[in-house]
Amino acid sequence: MVRYVYDFAEGGRDLAGLLGGKGANLAEMTRLGLPVPPGFTVTTEACRAFFSAGSEPDGLAEEIAGHLTALEKAAGRRLGQPDDPLLLSVRSGARFSMPGMMETILDIGLGDDSVLGLAKVSGNERFAWDSYRRLVQMFGSTVMGVGSGLFESALSDLKRARGATDDLGLDAADLAELVETYKALIRRETGEDFPQSPGEQLRRAVLAVFESWNGERARIYRRREHIADGLGTAVNVQTMVFGNLGSDSGSGVAFTRDPATGRPGLYGDYLPNAQGEDVVAGIRNTVSLADLEELDRVSYAQLRGHMETLEAHYRDLCDIEFTVERGRLWMLQTRVGKRTAEAAFAIASELVDESLISPAEALGRVAGDGLARLMFPRFDTSAVGEALAHGLPASPGAAVGAAVFDSAEAVRRAAAGEQVVLVRQETTPDDLPGMIAAQAVLTSRGGKTSHAAVVARGMGTVCVCGAEEIAVDAEGRRFTVGETVVAEGTVISVDGSEGAVYLGAAPLVDSAVMRYFETGERSAGLVESVARTMEQADRTARLEVRANADTPEDAARARRFGARGVGLCRTEHMFLGERRKLVEAMILARDETERKQALGALLPLQRQDFIGILEAMDGLPVTIRLIDPPLHEFLPDRTDLAVRIAAAEARGEHPDQHDTELLGAVNRMHEENPMLGLRGVRLGLVVPGLVAMQVRAIAEAVVARTRAGGSPAAEIMVPLVGAVEELRIERTEVERVLAEVSEETGVPVHCPVGTMIELPRAALTAGRIAAEAEFFSFGTNDLTQTTWGFSRDDVEAAFFSAYLDKGIFATSPFETLDRDGVGRLVRIAVDEGRAARPGLKIGVCGEHGGDPESVHFFHEAGLDYVSCSPFRVPVARLEAGRAALSGTGSSDNR
Repeated sequence: MVRYVYDFAEGGRDLAGLLGGKGANLAEMTRLGLPVPPGFTVTTEACRAFFSAGSEPDGLAEEIAGHLTALEKAAGRRLGQPDDPLLLSVRSGARFSMPGMMETILDIGLGDDSVLGLAKVSGNERFAWDSYRRLVQMFGSTVMGVGSGLFESALSDLKRARGATDDLGLDAADLAELVETYKALIRRETGEDFPQSPGEQLRRAVLAVFESWNGERARIYRRREHIADGLGTAVNVQTMVFGNLGSDSGSGVAFTRDPATGRPGLYGDYLPNAQGEDVVAGIRNTVSLADLEELDRVSYAQLRGHMETLEAHYRDLCDIEFTVERGRLWMLQTRVGKRTAEAAFAIASELVDESLISPAEALGRVAGDGLARLMFPRFDTSAVGEALAHGLPASPGAAVGAAVFDSAEAVRRAAAGEQVVLVRQETTPDDLPGMIAAQAVLTSRGGKTSHAAVVARGMGTVCVCGAEEIAVDAEGRRFTVGETVVAEGTVISVDGSEGAVYLGAAPLVDSAVMRYFETGERSAGLVESVARTMEQADRTARLEVRANADTPEDAARARRFGARGVGLCRTEHMFLGERRKLVEAMILARDETERKQALGALLPLQRQDFIGILEAMDGLPVTIRLIDPPLHEFLPDRTDLAVRIAAAEARGEHPDQHDTELLGAVNRMHEENPMLGLRGVRLGLVVPGLVAMQVRAIAEAVVARTRAGGSPAAEIMVPLVGAVEELRIERTEVERVLAEVSEETGVPVHCPVGTMIELPRAALTAGRIAAEAEFFSFGTNDLTQTTWGFSRDDVEAAFFSAYLDKGIFATSPFETLDRDGVGRLVRIAVDEGRAARPGLKIGVCGEHGGDPESVHFFHEAGLDYVSCSPFRVPVARLEAGRAALSGTGSSDNR
């Protein structure tokens, strides 16, 4: 028979999945001999059974009754007895901490008769009625569904009538009157009376806590924290102790270290003559724990001793709730405390120094997301007002600049020394110069993996996408939010960590951690903690971390950040800007001679780019992907060309010959779905000379670096292969050109030839493709698109928010790898590729290479390396180390 209820004395923290975090820790404190009010826990399994059956599980009521009887026997009192009632609290307790997201009901067992008994036995009539009004208020809103605002309004009206500034200004008679007002509210709103039966109160409270697991705020919190919906919550039923019995009583929250900075010491708040809910509700100003020492030295000394015991036992920052009842200290809860990213690194490092944990354990207690937050500048939030608009936090950091509405203006103003923010409805590849020039990018459309988001993250540029409140008027060179008009040149502040936009220049706080990664300079405190943790991660990691870098500057930065090579050099990015005209000339070539001339002009430019990147990564592998995007991206917009030609004809003029030729080329190359059209390996097979030009540029760059005394390690990657025959033909051409350059220069040039696995067919035929590939690199952006049938540029704004709300996605599959679908294709390709070619080197170069959770998957799947944007290299290094720890290396500090 399934067991649903455990006494506190029966469990421990190793049963957190069953008892929930709170219940497991209450059991652990009980086992340690700390003063914990007795009680029992209804398990998460009972919660799951409740949702599965749609009603109270069979046998649960009997188990609760049995444990309640034992509790009453030990206390010498019965629940709700008239003369000296036993009272209970009912609190939620999920596996992972979800503070404030679910329900609590205090003082279960009070009624019209027992409140009089409580007043008599306590000798404090006001306390008794205060406890009763709290129960009626909590029970009415939580269990019976009465709007909490109605209770708050009634309380405020009474305080106003009595001239009271806070709850303590109300006497026993006032509170008794308030109880009757509350009960009348419940009767009016629900058609039923507040239940006087203690047993009914307890039963309904437990079920209400179960129900709160699926409340809106709980679901939103779980989605944000990536907590599974199916876990359910436990319910903790505990003997009430009272902090609202007078000046010798009170409640508080304490931390064994500062959760903001990690500094050792006792931190927390105490509220005399109050219950625990009052501390977090902010109904009165709290005092510090130092003030508790003055108010009650004995309780303070006991609390300090218990906190030291708990930190030594948990070997971590502990978050503690306690109550003092007439000078007697009770410990109500402990958990491993939440902390800022700064505190996480500081605490982990200090605990190593104190010999409480090992360096490997310290690595498991920090996270890549936290490191990313520490790397970017931040606004001084105390100095900024209300946000003008909100969007998606696409690329973290904080930036200030003048709003501009096109790429050219961004470049012009930046060249003049002005800081700018590029504001667009959405960006395109043509906006790249402006994105490079801008301090931040702000779009009214798009998601976290839109063009703006992906490119901005790669460059380390602050970005907020999908700020739908903003109406962008590019022609009018302004945007509006409601009645607010922001004209071009107006200074705005963009917070890419929070997804917020502010008017004016918000002050920035520099990141010392970023300076460390840029310069290698260490300093005491946070930077030293980060540096030590990164060293441990590098010692522990099996996965290598490379960078996606398309320029020598990016490659050099990536190497400073700890990259062990370039996993993706996108050659098409080298054709933007002024070089576009050369690609345009190649496309418009009327014969072989003109095509060769265009390719000949491109070759030395590409060669010089490759020389710079190989020099920056000297001795480390540089994987160069042959040109991938559709060629139409290098031509002007089809509609713009047609309009220009039509306008000239309407004026009776001859259209520009160049425009006419361009339109003809655009029409010839037009595709309904270009991302699934002429691109990747297909380009190399149908455009004569294109592959040969790129391979010659690579080979000649290798020769130049070799002659200069370098150790170039170029690798050539063929994109979008779906059939082994495509790769075989292109590889033959690659090897022909490499041999040709070797013979011409007398310098042996060997560049391994591999392919991107970015189509489902490639993954499913990986064994055959491995016969022609010396390495694989997963292009998970396209693999995700083609597996799901999603267009990344379109679907996020269209329906991803609905999919997240409905629980179809826990997170966007473009942010974190879809393990079940895309991940299965990855595993198939790894297994079949290595079966055909033992020792096959395999990496990933999609956006997922810098995502912490995805890095753990790639470690488990047996990949050799991940590649990501330079600014995400430290995050990937940290997570590669954590992934190599026992298990997944993850931490429960959420």
